[in-house]
Amino acid sequence: MIRPILLIIALVLAAFYFFKDQGRDQPAGILVSSAPLQFDTPAKRFEHEGYSIQPLARFELDARVLGREGYWMDRESDLAKYDLALGWQRMSDTQVLDQIDISQSGRWYHWRTDRFPIPRREIERSSANMHMIPANEWIEKQIGKLGPGDLVRIRGYLVKAESPDGWLWKSSMTREDTGQGACELVYVESFELL
Repeated sequence: MIRPILLIIALVLAAFYFFKDQGRDQPAGILVSSAPLQFDTPAKRFEHEGYSIQPLARFELDARVLGREGYWMDRESDLAKYDLALGWQRMSDTQVLDQIDISQSGRWYHWRTDRFPIPRREIERSSANMHMIPANEWIEKQIGKLGPGDLVRIRGYLVKAESPDGWLWKSSMTREDTGQGACELVYVESFELL
């Protein structure tokens, strides 16, 4: 008799943990008016989690979370356990996003719509899948709590990561690209909810 009660308690706790901090509803209208900013950087290569990290550009971003996906089984998860699909400008508007189906898998961000609420190219330029390398455990925990609708401010670097065995992971350097290699690899030094 005790085991079914423990099972029920465990399921309730698991549901609470899974659904807490899973995002929030937002009003209609553009919630993030600016695009990400990217600057040249004199920052030097440094070590992180056994990998060599080369900053390629300073990166600043305010965005709406469109999705968060966790990874634990791939090589990349040594550095980035979470990917965020992020939107800005009209891709932060609830009226636009209500007409677009968004998903993530395999380190990709996918979207689909039956009727374009804004031009296709604008969707591509105003949203992206970004691999998040947290500078510390606190930042990683905050990213892990995000859900669709959350508004975030992220500061750090677009980077290239390398390992002694020759493995390499490099960020896209533009918001204009799509497909293979178009994701940003972001070393997150500063994170806050807006």
